[in-house]
Amino acid sequence: QVQLVESGGGLVQSGGSLRLSCAAPRAIFSVFAPLDMAWYRQAPGKQRELVASITSSGTTDYVDSVKGRFTISRDNSRKKVFLQMNSMKPEDAAVYYCNTMGGTSWGQGTQVTVSS
Repeated sequence: QVQLVESGGGLVQSGGSLRLSCAAPRAIFSVFAPLDMAWYRQAPGKQRELVASITSSGTTDYVDSVKGRFTISRDNSRKKVFLQMNSMKPEDAAVYYCNTMGGTSWGQGTQVTVSS
């Protein structure tokens, strides 16, 4: 299991932007690069949902509610995954987690709050 550390959350106004980062500080390049990665989120009282994913080759996918607004990317040389969130809505508020696809061990996540 690769240790992952999320950062970049905060308070943003509706319509604003945030960029989340996910770092794998202890992973080596040859371990991180082949991993399919994803961002998930969990709002209070709701189940954790998959928001965006990116394969080792860079193919991306998004949940319908964020398509056209969020962009997932990765920098394997820096062992990082990013989530650029634009045109944010109050319903985007949640704790955001990054993980490998199918990963079962979760970090602390980063809190995103959107004011209307």
